[in-house]
Amino acid sequence: MIKFFSQPWPWYISGPAIAGIMGILIFSGKTFGFSANLSNICSMIGLGKRVTYFNFDWKRQQWNLWFLTGSVIGGYIAVHFFSSPDPLTLSTATVADLQKLNIPFDGKLEPSAVFNWDYLFTGKGMFLFLGGGFLIGFGTRYAGGCTSGHAITGLSNLQLPSLFAVIGFFVGGLFTTYLLFPIIFK
Repeated sequence: MIKFFSQPWPWYISGPAIAGIMGILIFSGKTFGFSANLSNICSMIGLGKRVTYFNFDWKRQQWNLWFLTGSVIGGYIAVHFFSSPDPLTLSTATVADLQKLNIPFDGKLEPSAVFNWDYLFTGKGMFLFLGGGFLIGFGTRYAGGCTSGHAITGLSNLQLPSLFAVIGFFVGGLFTTYLLFPIIFK
């Protein structure tokens, strides 16, 4: 059983599992979006008294907070009990592309050359992490949801705005990968 949980699940298991969960959510009248938890937490701690956007009944979304809690606990269990000691395997083309960007591949999911405390406190690190965090937060609010909310819930409900949002996510990812990363990491 541990071996089963220690490796990536194939699409034919994870895909139907996501579809099944989405079916349950749709038929129970709920929507899924991870970033909605930020609004729920702000409402829960009473920010609705100061900002009208957070003035709603967060208890109606309480299930989503349990999902957040389960995700954190599940992530902890996966990393500490089910992660493989073997390094991540990437294609040689991907490793070569990372090297062109001056990002050494060290076998980890997050390159330790970028994701470390020393790098964070450099000018470039502050720009990347604070700027990226701001853009993600602003984009999530502006688009009315996050990537999981639009790509999973919105597309499952055949919402046209979610289709436009998902197309925008992909275009933004391509723009960042091919135009911004070569400038940022050189």
